[in-house]
Amino acid sequence: MPISLTPENGNIYRLEILGTLRSRELADCQNILTGEMGRVGAVRLLVLLEGFEGWEPRDDWRDLTFYAKHGDAVERIAIVGDDEWRGRMLMFAGSDLRKAPVEFFDEGSVSAARSWLSR
Repeated sequence: MPISLTPENGNIYRLEILGTLRSRELADCQNILTGEMGRVGAVRLLVLLEGFEGWEPRDDWRDLTFYAKHGDAVERIAIVGDDEWRGRMLMFAGSDLRKAPVEFFDEGSVSAARSWLSR
């Protein structure tokens, strides 16, 4: 599975995306995260793009159910990846629509992203 969700520390969760992201796999991770939110409350996400190749173009990416129901339960999102994905990933994460801050960090800046999440 090219996407995985792992608890890190307290309410921080690591979301690793490898290769091409598919909507079904994202939905599965969102369902797991919804359960975690019920257990720990609001969460902070560390998104690691590893060899990210974009989004599966044949998938339907219009479903905003998770964002509408749980968007306010995400306190911060730190995205770490190749700078080529900065603009598209910030748009995909809804950075301009969220109350919570979303920051993009260049590859190799995982420590800085973790520090920012912990503020």
